[in-house]
Amino acid sequence: MDWDVVIGLEVHAELNTNSKVFCSCKNEYGSAPNTNCCPVCIGLPGALPVLNKQAVKYTIKAGLALGCNINDIAIMERKNYFYPDLSKAYQISQLVKPICLNGGIKLSNGKFVRLNRIHLEEDAGKLIHNENIGSLIDYNRGGVPLIEIVTEPDISSADEAVEFVTKLRNTLIYTGVAQCKMEEGGMRCDVNLSIKPKGSETFGTRTEMKNLNSFKMIERAIKVETERQIDLIEGGGKVVQETRRWDDVNEETVAMRSKETSQDYRYFPDPDILAVTISRQDVEDIRKTLPLLPEQLKDKFVNEYNLPEYDADVIIKDKEISTFYLKCVELLNEPKQISNWLMTNVLAKLKDDTLQITPKQLTDIISLVLNRKISKQNGVELFELIWGTTDDALKIATNKKMINDMSADELYKIIDEILVNNPQVIPQYKTEPDKILNFLTGQTMRQTKGKADSKLVREYLINKLK
Repeated sequence: MDWDVVIGLEVHAELNTNSKVFCSCKNEYGSAPNTNCCPVCIGLPGALPVLNKQAVKYTIKAGLALGCNINDIAIMERKNYFYPDLSKAYQISQLVKPICLNGGIKLSNGKFVRLNRIHLEEDAGKLIHNENIGSLIDYNRGGVPLIEIVTEPDISSADEAVEFVTKLRNTLIYTGVAQCKMEEGGMRCDVNLSIKPKGSETFGTRTEMKNLNSFKMIERAIKVETERQIDLIEGGGKVVQETRRWDDVNEETVAMRSKETSQDYRYFPDPDILAVTISRQDVEDIRKTLPLLPEQLKDKFVNEYNLPEYDADVIIKDKEISTFYLKCVELLNEPKQISNWLMTNVLAKLKDDTLQITPKQLTDIISLVLNRKISKQNGVELFELIWGTTDDALKIATNKKMINDMSADELYKIIDEILVNNPQVIPQYKTEPDKILNFLTGQTMRQTKGKADSKLVREYLINKLK
């Protein structure tokens, strides 16, 4: 039997605020355990929360970037459950009146994945398991502001899920509301998955896989859980509604507990936090702070800068790179040339390094090459020399004697001498033009110590060898 896969996602992203959502403790990753805590975020009796206004603004900004409708009234509610890292035994979250509703993301295959909501809540602490001591609790993360982005069950494959989360992550990073550092737990994904006979309108029983924090993990977990459910049903069994976790070592999903429903959590409005009133003016003021988002930048690069779609897709994948690229184009109106250097030279360095060249340094190198002051070969060498320094490109090129200070006549004389010294290759030009051109160009570049313009050399050689 053929099966359809039905997937809905719940993506949690930590907001990029300075302080926590209901107290003034620092929102900071990597601090010593239990140093960013106070009576409010560890839930001591009588401690009263105060809502972080910036967290609300960031939630609205995320919603606007994702095409959501913003509610006029937002209510904070208590979601009651016990877990060791949730010291109050309830989480302040939202159910009935979230800040954002609807919206969505369009995938490359044309599918529009609808959002159900985006709501604001607090993160829980973190359990640290030690073989010798047992389980320890770090409450630093408790109270960190989270947004939860909940989709409708519109996703049909692991590839679609990964693309959705990738585009969502980029959007949140571009807006500045979240850093989405998945390796630090700054973005985690829960996957709700069920299968049904192909074409059926009736959904199957779903499972939820919790806290997937890498694209590879999301992809593998979806594929493995899909296979598990198919094998189970085709073997005569039934899928049980439950929460499962991903075992990365054994590459399998493992049952954790039966799946709770909203009734199990006994939501009710938090009596300590007033309803949040959001005016239309507030919304429009926040909308004005939205930057160009990845898809808008892609349109700009393709339609205004005449970049190929491939180039544009590569550049918009990383906010730092797209910002760097825009600054380069402001300095030098050569969008395609800059794109070429960015994708071949800069990105190659970034595989093992951080960005250590300025837009001015890069555009100065490109200008020197385009104006034939230095050869492309020397331009690449100059790029390597300037990386990680504050030096001036022209100064380095001059000191390293890279500047092409020979006249065209001097260059042509050198080429003529090379032709005289290599008479045996001239007859071969008719049968192997590329090979001979490359050989003679290489000889010329060696003779001129890389200063010659290889394009000019090739043009002269072609005319001479006709």
